[in-house]
Amino acid sequence: MEKIFDNTADAFVLKSDTQLDRAYFLFKMIASEPLVRIGTAVTNFALKAHLPVEGLIRATVFDHFCGGTTEEDCLPVVDKMFTKGVSSVLDYSVEAKEDESEFDKALEKTLKTITFAKEIKAIPFAVFKPTGFGRFELLQKIGEGKAFTIEEAAEWKRVTDRFETVCKAAYDNDVALLIDAEESWMQDAADDLVAEMMAKYNKQRAIVFNTLQMYRWDRLDYLKKLHERAKQEGFFIGMKIVRGAYMEKENKRAAEMGYVSPICISKEATDINYNDAIDYMAEHIDSMAIFAGTHNEDSSYRLIKLMEQKGIAKNDQRVWFGQLYGMSDNISFNLAAHGYNVAKYLPFGPVRDVMPYLIRRAEENTSVAGQTSRELNLLSAERKRRKLEE
Repeated sequence: MEKIFDNTADAFVLKSDTQLDRAYFLFKMIASEPLVRIGTAVTNFALKAHLPVEGLIRATVFDHFCGGTTEEDCLPVVDKMFTKGVSSVLDYSVEAKEDESEFDKALEKTLKTITFAKEIKAIPFAVFKPTGFGRFELLQKIGEGKAFTIEEAAEWKRVTDRFETVCKAAYDNDVALLIDAEESWMQDAADDLVAEMMAKYNKQRAIVFNTLQMYRWDRLDYLKKLHERAKQEGFFIGMKIVRGAYMEKENKRAAEMGYVSPICISKEATDINYNDAIDYMAEHIDSMAIFAGTHNEDSSYRLIKLMEQKGIAKNDQRVWFGQLYGMSDNISFNLAAHGYNVAKYLPFGPVRDVMPYLIRRAEENTSVAGQTSRELNLLSAERKRRKLEE
């Protein structure tokens, strides 16, 4: 198979020399775990002390990993990427909020992105996190089978109403909706709720997408059981397939509480699990839609090969590749240059409120072996290529 991901000219076609240098500097910083740890502590202190650091954050890490502070702020980035065939998923990335007004605000933002997606071809999906619509502890309590108080029952009704409102809006506007996955101890409640939404709104095609984190060894079995239900009840499955984002937290909790970790025993086992899920969905593409959220080149090549083997057109709307904005441009832009459906997750929100997301992003890049060094090698290669062309 042709190796397309080393083409740095296409990968960084939209980056100016200054942006290329900034990206190189950022990933150099992220490559150092002590620097990330110190930078995180200093940033948190500065924000809590209300020091004037938002401008600095905005000019560096924020602008690299985020599209803007509002939906409208993101549109120039959306338009620019779409000139090269790369679509966007506007992601309201405000995390760790716990009150009803914030949940209602997240609902409002998600509904607005659905409107954007309906009107703008470059935005094919909307997205939200389950804990954007309700308290983590509430979802956890359901997963543990614990009874609600009267107040909690009313609170849960508001959560399910938010899910229903946004899924119905996606259905009414014919906009696909991605629902992210989170920690395993709240995920059962989210899975059940999303499955209900699939059964209701995915009768003609996949509108509602759940997310499978394939670093969990139980997720392929979950997919197969959901498929059996879908066949019986007559609905399509939409699924975003990712490796996962909470590995250290998952393993730590399992060790502290004395239960078997839900995380695969090795990176190799996770890769096999991810590829098995992609294989299974491609095999059943007539009743499923795949959003392959991956920064892994081998998994991307695998899906390309599966599409060729099964005669799935490059632009078939049932298959999308997805990466995060600010990362793996070599995958995103080269796939788009070859005619595949590609969408970048484009986070947005107030600088201060998006910091938990940005910190998690930096920590993940530090902990994922090879990810940061790969980014640095590609950026370095493109800088050298441009100098030779001068």
